[in-house]
Amino acid sequence: MNYLGEARDDYTPTRADKFSFGLWTVGWQGVDVFGDAVRAPLDPAAAVHKLSELGAYGVTFHDNDVFPFGASAAERDQAIGSFRKALDETGVIVPMATTNLFGHPIFKDGGFTANDRAVRRFAIRKVVENIDLAVELGAKTYVCWGGREGAESGAAKDIRAALDRMKEAFDVLSAYVLEQGYDLRFAVEPKPNEPRGDILLPTIGHALAFINELEHPELVGLNPEVGHEEMAGVNFAHGIAQALWHGKLFHVDLNGQTGPRFDQDLRFGAGNLRGAFWTVDTLERGGYEGPRHFDFKPPRTEDLDGVWESARGCMRNYLILRERSQAFRADPEVQEALAASKLDELARPTLDAGETVADLRREDVDVDALASRGMGFERLDQLAMDHLLGVR
Repeated sequence: MNYLGEARDDYTPTRADKFSFGLWTVGWQGVDVFGDAVRAPLDPAAAVHKLSELGAYGVTFHDNDVFPFGASAAERDQAIGSFRKALDETGVIVPMATTNLFGHPIFKDGGFTANDRAVRRFAIRKVVENIDLAVELGAKTYVCWGGREGAESGAAKDIRAALDRMKEAFDVLSAYVLEQGYDLRFAVEPKPNEPRGDILLPTIGHALAFINELEHPELVGLNPEVGHEEMAGVNFAHGIAQALWHGKLFHVDLNGQTGPRFDQDLRFGAGNLRGAFWTVDTLERGGYEGPRHFDFKPPRTEDLDGVWESARGCMRNYLILRERSQAFRADPEVQEALAASKLDELARPTLDAGETVADLRREDVDVDALASRGMGFERLDQLAMDHLLGVR
């Protein structure tokens, strides 16, 4: 039984949960800088069918997840046809797409901000071509992750000029979307480092500031990732709350991370479990209506069966945490503790309508009484822990 007195289900996902996966996640062969592939390539159509069987409603892709870089027109059409057939057969949708501007050696110094102008021109063209495919397949969000947009040497990159070029790329792409009449928005995916030593737009805050300088900021929002923000040592739930506050949480990448180290891409819920709990609580209570997208990497230790167990675990953990969050919010003792901590007062404006600074200056404040009052946060936090750990 759960806290609400209802029979607990088996946490089986449904399409209504809006769980989606990138083809590059379950299709990752386990290659890293120290080791070769441990798994065979996974056909995109097979991935669609299996994810549908597991309960996912959507799949996402980079262009070169579907067809190889440099594919001929015939090869491209054949690969897209196979992928589209799997989508039609399963009813799985494509809510988001993106472009690989990091894998091929041409992008070793970036795509939009490469010092070489010819590379920048090719990068924009590559994105435009995949935007056409994304819209054709029904995508509403187009993610841009600038993994190679950065530097290792201070002398190698004029950062102000690079930001000019980044802005130019988004302005050109936004204009293209408007000219074509596409129902598509862009989402910047911040990351502080890896593969570059320092990546441009490293956090949610940097990206929000950048978006304000664009010609069409209304078309550009955010795709924050758990691991990327936690690599920077910041609170992911706080970050997505701010993105929601700005109306800029267009998409979200969920995975697991253990502190500020390399990008682990663990299954969602692994690593920082408390952080995952508050992430789910924030998404479910904050009005976010988009996909719950899992951007993780099944570990090198796993065969294909382990890949699907890892994908299944992402969805299961989200559903468990959603139930735990709902139970926490419905608990009368929690509601009493929230009131005791005066959380309700935070939603009330500090000055009432018509009040001015002069009214504040006339107030008789008992500073000692306010200073001596405890906030009760420890009790509140332990109640959250009790629910997270399943003992309430």
